[in-house]
Amino acid sequence: MFGNRDDERRGTRTVAAKADPSEHDRVEDERPPGPGDRRSLITGLVLDSGSVSAQELAERFGVSVMTIHRDLDELQRQGVLRKARGVATAQPSGTFESNVEYRRRVNADAKRAIAARAAGLVEPGMSVLVDDSTTAAHLIPHLAELAPLTVATNYLHALTELSRLRDVQVVALGGTYDVQHDSFLGTTCVEAIRSMRFDVAFVSTSAVTAGHAFHQEDRIVAVKREMVTAAERCHLLIDHSKLTRSALHRLLPLEGFTSVIVDSATPREHLARLREHDVPVEVAGDDG
Repeated sequence: MFGNRDDERRGTRTVAAKADPSEHDRVEDERPPGPGDRRSLITGLVLDSGSVSAQELAERFGVSVMTIHRDLDELQRQGVLRKARGVATAQPSGTFESNVEYRRRVNADAKRAIAARAAGLVEPGMSVLVDDSTTAAHLIPHLAELAPLTVATNYLHALTELSRLRDVQVVALGGTYDVQHDSFLGTTCVEAIRSMRFDVAFVSTSAVTAGHAFHQEDRIVAVKREMVTAAERCHLLIDHSKLTRSALHRLLPLEGFTSVIVDSATPREHLARLREHDVPVEVAGDDG
């Protein structure tokens, strides 16, 4: 009798032991993401769509709006996005530069066209300086055909891509790494640029208005100004969206650049305003 009851108890325990893992897996599958995972998912949603309301995010993740606001506060602190009237957005403002991942996705075709036009200004044997913009980075696929070259940049993504090219000597401009821009900034970077002289430089910026280039951050302005000074010729690469924005810090007057290259989607009135200044303006994709 005792043996049978013991067998039954063992059987019950065996059944329970087999049932527990599947039950545990089911509970795990239904468990909502923790704060870290939720913030990663929020980042992806905002970068994909450009902006999402806090209310939409709360409903999507099944948490309170207050919890979402805490998540957004942390992501804003990290420079991933900004909060504006209950909306999380990756889009720039006069004082906020978009995260590099968002900038890589926006106006990519226009940036590729601009870079292809700019590549025509590079010749084998040149020393080339490229800033940390996602526009200038599109130059890199064209540089393989123009080797041998020496190319310097403070943009980590560009350094990785350049390292794969044959007959291209890569110069890394070091400094303090900034994750929002995926680049090296600060005094060390400025001093590295100042110690060299380049044949040509390619830079971009966040906004062009009233005959000047602007950027949201003074530390970025300091690096870009030094790049312009360090090159015999410096070309400003800007897609049409930069011509309808404003930013806090003035970089340089347009006359400080050798030329300005824009994409073919630039409205005629904006081209006319650019051409009022003493700088050549080229339109990528315009063969006329």
